[in-house]
Parts: sequence; structure tokens; C-alpha cells
Amino acid sequence: MAGSAGTAPQEVPGRVVRVVDGDTYDLLAGGVTWRVRLLGVDAPEPDQPFGPQAADSVTQLLAAHRTVLLTRRGTDLYGRTLAVVRLPVAGRPAHALDSLLVARGWAWAWDPKHRVAGRAAQQAAAVAARRGLWKCGAVGVLTPRQWRQLNYRNKRRYGAGCTW
Repeated sequence: MAGSAGTAPQEVPGRVVRVVDGDTYDLLAGGVTWRVRLLGVDAPEPDQPFGPQAADSVTQLLAAHRTVLLTRRGTDLYGRTLAVVRLPVAGRPAHALDSLLVARGWAWAWDPKHRVAGRAAQQAAAVAARRGLWKCGAVGVLTPRQWRQLNYRNKRRYGAGCTW
């Protein structure tokens, strides 16, 4: 979280101990386990088409990184810590996890304040290349928000067809 007025949030090293879904993780940093909701993206829900695959893809990616860099930016309505997570790479700048998820087609670019330039272009490239959840194209793909509004019957009907 931000410190006193005028100071920037501090980036701290940590380790992801559990991937809850594509954009939510349990992360151990500074002796505290935080339930972290990644800023800037929205991944499919666990019961949504491609949800389990997106979470599994994130799990595999994070397994290759013993340490991540966490910058906390507040909390959401569910008490999760809103955060930026970056993956350190030896000798190069750390990679923003949100950008990797969008570029690989594991999540939608989502930021109501449009703070990160280029993420829409990353999503457009993933759609054009039919990566991840865009495998069958963009027509008919529901965002997690739209998915949560469907009833059980419509979710079953929608979930048939395209596979990862």
C-alpha cells in the first residue's frame, strides 16, 4: 500500500504459494500471505470456458519463478489486495505479469482507468493470433463479468464447443 502522502508504493519480493485463478493468487511477502488480485487484467472464471486452462498456464509460468515482485495498490470489495506483480529476469527488466497474461491470451486487458498503454494492442495481437481464450476467435467470447450474469442453464449451453 502507499506509505505516507506523496510516497510511491513499495515493490517487495515475494513468492506465489497458490494460484486461485488466472488473476488471483496467494502470495507470501514479508512473512505475510496476501490474497492478491492482479491489476490490469481479467482472467476467465474457474467455471468459465478456458478458466482452468488459464489458471494452469499461470501456475506453470509462476513455477519457473521462485521470486516475484509485488507492489500493493489497495484492496477490492472482497478484501483482496490489488497489486502489480512483476517477474524478475536475470540481466533484464522484470516482466509485468498482467502484460504476459494478455499477450499469451490468458486474460482480457481490463483497466477502467486505462493506465497502461499498449495492453489493448497486446490483446488485439492475441486475438489475431488466436492464442489462449481467443483460440476460436473473438465472436461470442464472454468476459468474466458477462459470464457471472448467466444462469446455470445458459452457462452449460455456452460452455460447449471450442476447447483449449
